[in-house]
Amino acid sequence: MSEAEKQAVSFACQRCMQPIVLDEQLDKINDHAMAELSLPIYGDNGNVLDPQGASSFDHFVPPYRLTDSINGTGFMLVSDGRDSKKMSAAFKLKAELFDCLSSNSEIDHPLCEECADSMLEIMDRELKIAEDEWGVYKAYLDELEQQREAPNVDALDKELEELKRSEQQLLSELGHLKEEEQQLKDAIAQEEQEREQLHEQEECYWREYTKHRRELMLTEDDKRSLESQIAYSRQQLDKLRDTNIFNITFHIWHAGHFGTINNFRLGRLPTVSVDWSEINAAWGQTVLLLSALARKIGLTFERYRVVPFGNHSYVEVLGENRELPLYGSGGFKFFWDTKFDAAMVAFLDCLTQFQKEVEKRDTEFLLPYKMEKGKIIDPSTGNSYSIKIQFNSEEQWTKALKFMLTNLKWGLAWVSSQFVSP
Repeated sequence: MSEAEKQAVSFACQRCMQPIVLDEQLDKINDHAMAELSLPIYGDNGNVLDPQGASSFDHFVPPYRLTDSINGTGFMLVSDGRDSKKMSAAFKLKAELFDCLSSNSEIDHPLCEECADSMLEIMDRELKIAEDEWGVYKAYLDELEQQREAPNVDALDKELEELKRSEQQLLSELGHLKEEEQQLKDAIAQEEQEREQLHEQEECYWREYTKHRRELMLTEDDKRSLESQIAYSRQQLDKLRDTNIFNITFHIWHAGHFGTINNFRLGRLPTVSVDWSEINAAWGQTVLLLSALARKIGLTFERYRVVPFGNHSYVEVLGENRELPLYGSGGFKFFWDTKFDAAMVAFLDCLTQFQKEVEKRDTEFLLPYKMEKGKIIDPSTGNSYSIKIQFNSEEQWTKALKFMLTNLKWGLAWVSSQFVSP
């Protein structure tokens, strides 16, 4: 901006404190307009501007002039001393005008255009509020004017007393309610404390419950395992009860003309030459069976004692300290070995004693073949068969041994039926 374009600024806005440029019409104001502006804005205040007030510069703003700023957009206010007399008269007139306007209102002057617009909007809102209040008061005044009778003061005093008593009563109730409230707060605090204790007890209970639940599950698993073991043991026990140990241990059967015990043939035939080791083993099993049956029923043999000793079993003659072997090693006709025949006769005698003991205990029980003096009698034919080898045929001796094993099988069945629980 050139020196000619610079414009002096004498006043600042009293709201935003920004410099303002006054309208040129303010330089031409006359005394009549000045007098009208000096009249008070509010009619009831009775305040008139002091004639001497024009000379007081309460709102004096030293004249400034606008100059270039650093960035070209600001301004700087500086004092201007040129035409001081002419500027003093115009400045005094404007100052008196603004001072008069500020004294007659609640707003300081001068104002810039933006601040003036803002103040007008505020005053419009205040005016609207004042008009609304005036309407309310006017309506209440009209209502009072419409009431012909004057209010009953005594009734109002009485109502006031009742209201005071009611207030006292309500205050007393309020005090009681406060006390009850405090009591309730104390009770709530106590209940909260009990609730915390119950919560801790509940946590402890659930921990104990979880622990015992786990122990219960483990115990139930052990119980089921034990029940399974017991059931299996019972099955095995029932199976063992149903099992005949004698039948399992001593299997007596036949193989053609031979009687067998545990698959060992007892006897010889001209056409079938059974080895003596097999015959000796069969006699060992036979002696063991008779010894077991006698021990089972508590029988003690007279005159003899059978001694199971595998394939070298024998019969002991009581009182003589003599052993009769139930095993052989030579050919069929060995007349020199009469001890073998004596041992077989002694064994048959012991079997006869067992038969008599069984028949004494059970009169209805009978062995299928009779036995007497070293011979076995077939009741179906009446034929008798010697248990000896000497002066006997292989067929007769083998059949006698077969009948002897049959009697042992029956004796075994009877003992099993007596001592096996149903």
